[in-house]
Amino acid sequence: MIPSQEQKFDKGTIPSVSIDGVKIRTLRETQKLTQLYIASVVGVTTDTISRWENNRYPTIKRDNAEKLADALEVPLDEILRAEVPDEEPPSPPETPHGTLPPQDRRRQAWLLSLLLILLLTGGGLAAFILLQRPPPAAIRLLPPNCAPGSVIPVQVKISRNESGSRGLIVKERLPAGWRLVRSSPATSGTSGGDEVKWLIPAGEGQVTISYTVKTPEKPGQQARFSGGVGVHAGGITRTTSIGGAELLTINGCHWADVNCDGRIDDNEIMPAYYLTEEMKELGLEWKGIEAIWSARGYSWDSVKREFVLMK
Repeated sequence: MIPSQEQKFDKGTIPSVSIDGVKIRTLRETQKLTQLYIASVVGVTTDTISRWENNRYPTIKRDNAEKLADALEVPLDEILRAEVPDEEPPSPPETPHGTLPPQDRRRQAWLLSLLLILLLTGGGLAAFILLQRPPPAAIRLLPPNCAPGSVIPVQVKISRNESGSRGLIVKERLPAGWRLVRSSPATSGTSGGDEVKWLIPAGEGQVTISYTVKTPEKPGQQARFSGGVGVHAGGITRTTSIGGAELLTINGCHWADVNCDGRIDDNEIMPAYYLTEEMKELGLEWKGIEAIWSARGYSWDSVKREFVLMK
């Protein structure tokens, strides 16, 4: 017997929606966002973003569609097709009138406890400000691969939300042995070791910190980046970690070759072009990227320490 729609839904079917790939690509390119950035926000690969934009996956999970809309900074309806999805998301479990679900009650109790502690220790105003203002969301964009001794791009994109009226303190800790080349905006110095700092003035909207770093000459290493964004309010600085990519491997692949298949294809060349244009004053080299894209492929010569093109 074929199970009914309701039976299939009860077994955990995930709601899906129909997306418009042309709209998605247009919105991304209009805002000069890379597929790598969108993939980092949504939590999928750049190949998946490419398939969505080419309508190879016209129907996707609703939660992924919502993340995609957030990454493009548009309402969900703007990236959907005209059709109505076949399935509706399940209704949330009902709770008695005037009560909260268990997870909300736990969160409320935690917030009240934190507020009480800060009030008892003389931090009443700071407690009120911190609990009313959510911290900014920050995502790091980092290529997954690179060649030894090469210069690679890194970006930190910060959505200030309600905290936009206050300045930010941004800190990035580079992997050991890595060297900062250039940065935009300019750094506010270092605090010893491999930590780089920026002071971002108060303002509204998204903030982008772009910088380039030179990798060590030794191949076969996996490097980890880490950092945080702090908001100062009421005498207290509230710091949240920077999300997104944090690991990178020195394996002889060009940083623009995202899937490390020995070539820069059509899906990779435009994001690389937009990024080098955006960061053209920071030491990125475009001609080499274009040459690899025009060639059949490339390999890394570990003796000469350079890319060799396939004719």
